[in-house]
Amino acid sequence: MTQPPFPATRMRRLRRDDFSRRLVREHRLSVDDLILPVFVLDGEGRREAVASMPGVERLSLDQLLPVARECVELGIPVIALFPVIDPALKSPDGLEAANPDGLVPRVVRALKREFPQLGVLTDVALDPYTSHGQDGLLDESGYIVNEPTVQMLVRQALVQAQAGVDVVAPSDMMDGRIGAIRDALENAGHIHTRIMAYSAKYASAFYGPFRDAVGSAANLGKADKKVYQMDPGNSDEALREVRLDIAEGADMVMVKPGMPYLDIVRRVKDEFRMPTFVYQVSGEYAMLRAAALNGWLDGPAVMMESLLAFKRAGADGILTYFAIEAARALRAR
Repeated sequence: MTQPPFPATRMRRLRRDDFSRRLVREHRLSVDDLILPVFVLDGEGRREAVASMPGVERLSLDQLLPVARECVELGIPVIALFPVIDPALKSPDGLEAANPDGLVPRVVRALKREFPQLGVLTDVALDPYTSHGQDGLLDESGYIVNEPTVQMLVRQALVQAQAGVDVVAPSDMMDGRIGAIRDALENAGHIHTRIMAYSAKYASAFYGPFRDAVGSAANLGKADKKVYQMDPGNSDEALREVRLDIAEGADMVMVKPGMPYLDIVRRVKDEFRMPTFVYQVSGEYAMLRAAALNGWLDGPAVMMESLLAFKRAGADGILTYFAIEAARALRAR
């Protein structure tokens, strides 16, 4: 449609008043869009600040429960668990990931017992559990091998499903792991366990604070994850990855990181019309938080603007460390 030219069309006319701006707003952020990632560790009464993520802490289960309660009270639908594993339990094969009495299964059981209405999402990946910090198993040359890694990921996902998790989220970027996990879940009777696939996960420098938080940075050292995570220069490849994950049985797909990859979010949503999620990763959070703490940016304003940008790009939901703050702000409106 062609609009008549100025002055018949005055684009500022609808921007003049608050009521008309609200009336024609195209995208809105809701508490229903938010997923809170949390870092959980073993023990009791433990709270450890993450230095590179001001305001974020590693929490033992007893300290996590009040956070989960606030999520329920605010209406945040899902909490996402990321474990901080005792270094003594790490091994080259990441076997602790498949321990039915390990940290994550115990936390899942406790959360579902205390807050059955709160969705719980778990990371399916080996990097918190491996002594080398990679998301997979290594061969003699140090290359991350695909099929043996997938076998371990299947074991990990089944343990999490048996503990009662609602959503498993494979973040490893191994080929074929969505199909293998879906088949295993179906065969074990876990037909309601949802899969949120990290389908377009890039080998990004924005993950640094997260690796500090889960304790894998030191294990990884100077190595990288470029042989399995995506090249930041590629976008067509993201569509191929997403298409494969959908075909293998993913219920939801994810793009990670977030703001530097808004174009990928838009392309994925336009191409597939699938439930599409985005992860506002640790580096994005750290940048905004640090700038706000230094008085360089209006913290609450840029927080809400960044989250709205994900919605505008086509995301159905957002994993963000700002989830509780954003939910409080939305309630106050």
